[in-house]
Amino acid sequence: MTNQPEELFTAIDSLLAAVDEGTVLPGPAERVRLREAAGLTQAAVAQALGVRVPSLTAWEAGRAEPKGERLEAYRRLLDGLAHRYPAGPSPAAQPLPDPAEETPASPTEAPASPEPSPTEPPPPARQGPTEPPVPPSRPAVRTPSRTAARSAAPSRPAVRKATAPPVPDPRFPNGPLAVLDGDGSAYGVGGIVLDCPATTVPELVEWTLTTSGLGNPKLNRHGKDSDPLIVLTASAAVRLGLPERLEGHEQRRSLRLPQDHPVVKQVLRAKWQLTRRGFGPWPRIYRKAAAGRRQCVQLAILSWDALDERSWPGVADMHPADTAHVLGLYATRVITPRGSTAVSGLELMTALRPPTKATQDPATGTWVPGHNPGSLGTEPMDPAPPEATPEHPVVVNSGWKGGFLDEEAYQWVRPVGTLTDEECMLPFAVGLDLNTAFLAASARLVVGLSAPDHFHRPTFNPRIPGSWLADLSAIDLDPRLPSPFTPDGTRPDGPAWYQTHTLAYAQQLGHHVAPIEAYLRRETGAYLDPWHDHLRTAYVDTLADLGITQDLTGPEFLAAMEHHKQRDPALAAVLAAIKATVKGGIGKLRERPQGRSYKQGERWPALERPTWRPDIRAAVISKARVNMHRKLNNMAKLTGQYPLAVLSDCVVYPSPGAGPLDFLPHDADGKPRTGVFRLGSTPGLAKLEGVQTMLWAVDLMEQGLNPARHIKGGDATLDEGE
Repeated sequence: MTNQPEELFTAIDSLLAAVDEGTVLPGPAERVRLREAAGLTQAAVAQALGVRVPSLTAWEAGRAEPKGERLEAYRRLLDGLAHRYPAGPSPAAQPLPDPAEETPASPTEAPASPEPSPTEPPPPARQGPTEPPVPPSRPAVRTPSRTAARSAAPSRPAVRKATAPPVPDPRFPNGPLAVLDGDGSAYGVGGIVLDCPATTVPELVEWTLTTSGLGNPKLNRHGKDSDPLIVLTASAAVRLGLPERLEGHEQRRSLRLPQDHPVVKQVLRAKWQLTRRGFGPWPRIYRKAAAGRRQCVQLAILSWDALDERSWPGVADMHPADTAHVLGLYATRVITPRGSTAVSGLELMTALRPPTKATQDPATGTWVPGHNPGSLGTEPMDPAPPEATPEHPVVVNSGWKGGFLDEEAYQWVRPVGTLTDEECMLPFAVGLDLNTAFLAASARLVVGLSAPDHFHRPTFNPRIPGSWLADLSAIDLDPRLPSPFTPDGTRPDGPAWYQTHTLAYAQQLGHHVAPIEAYLRRETGAYLDPWHDHLRTAYVDTLADLGITQDLTGPEFLAAMEHHKQRDPALAAVLAAIKATVKGGIGKLRERPQGRSYKQGERWPALERPTWRPDIRAAVISKARVNMHRKLNNMAKLTGQYPLAVLSDCVVYPSPGAGPLDFLPHDADGKPRTGVFRLGSTPGLAKLEGVQTMLWAVDLMEQGLNPARHIKGGDATLDEGE
């Protein structure tokens, strides 16, 4: 069917009128460029426009458009930013830090790199010319014959390519990383295959820095570019003189080559250095920066368990080209891996909130590193005694006996005596897992940026982040729900330390809060906002590539989630890695000492980094647990339904049917109710985790076991290590 000429002319006239009135917005990519050029987060722009972050994300992705007053306000913002940040060459790279100054937080963790003192004033970020790449000594070469031969291997899984990668940075034409195989083929992102002639580790490092064209641009204008990553297959490791496997009594990811190993000697003789974590599954090899350019290469050795199967399911066993595809997509959407997903999650925080920025010394006129507002700075900060762990020097040296903050995820099972006959007769128990619940909790989360101050008998203020000693034992709540104040869901038995969100929720429930003492922070900020926005976008975009979008109906969503791993194993692995990055990154904020030689009261390497912040970890978990209880409470009020168990971000409900649609509340139009558990791909919404019979769940409860744990088969804690 075609429109009449009059209708076509009318439509064209309307479009021209919209252009004349200035209501046509720039394209989605330009909207993102303008916001990022100004250093604005999605949360900040959304708050200014009076909308939610998902709405702004949809505008920037071209999936939706603003209307009415918000259209005019958004256009005004974009016009103003376009005037200040016209399209042009990419910003100039600032002088990069010397890898020799890197101090890893632990023997198994990637090092943190402080920014050096620039000696020349950097040009304005939006006007500086792009730093030219180092001319390669030999051009990168595609080798179609090798690609065809390897593609014929039966072990290679079929991979659907995701969204086309962005235009590469001219300094890094071959992408962020490559997977090196034993025949010298280095498989990059987008099907690129490079010839790598290196037969020793020093030769590989030289080739990577001078010829490969690998690297990843910085995520923040005050940050630094990511160093190139070379992933070694088992045969590549053997070719370079490394053992195919690391053997020993400890976990393989904790093992290191001895200092007298021939490869370690080769590296040192060539005037390269290793970080304090040594030559393990994620060795980092560097020299001091020269002419403002970093000389640092990150390696990952697949056969040494560099990629944890839980975080990277099946990736280590893929064909090298497919491994490069998965890791490259993660590097593009999240960050170039620098270690485990926990390490990468922590590094992402620093990459998005660099501790320093170039500032001009008014006395000398030279440019020096200055504090970057909103960051955690460059110096480590000791926690308040109740925020620390029992082995921390703050606790041991002070003789602290006042108790500790116990903000952990739920691990609760409902007392069997509170089950009704009607509930016991229901045939199914259905598990709901909240999508990246801890990521959702980090959104617009205000945390402390300065050292804690001690107060006695303070007046509670829900806007001040910190740790409060209060007695909530008198609060009587429904025993069919877990207590929101304790991780095991039991009623508090006396005064205890709580994070601000926990006490604020008690106040919201109508109870008087009278803290006895508190450790509070005067300087505050939404430190995790860029981290949340970045990971949320990566998570939602990866789900969308798998066909799981926010506009799916309940049955469509469940069907898509059920088959997404089989639909594209590569994208499913990226999704798993993103989720592991969230939990691992939060867990790393309170990394415990590792190794048998540690003695209580000694400082361990993780304490020397500014991101060792157990109070921020507690704030995220407290908010996530409160959010979970709020949904549980709303479900009970709205439907009269009570859970059987809760483990971390998974809750189990009795159900008359085998799926969540059989018990989740809907309105008369069939739409899910707000304020309770709803199905969806957005962080914080629920998906089906597992289905079992009700009698099975009751039997576990009578044994004192948590049905949620047996549905998920996972761990209730946020990983604090590798």
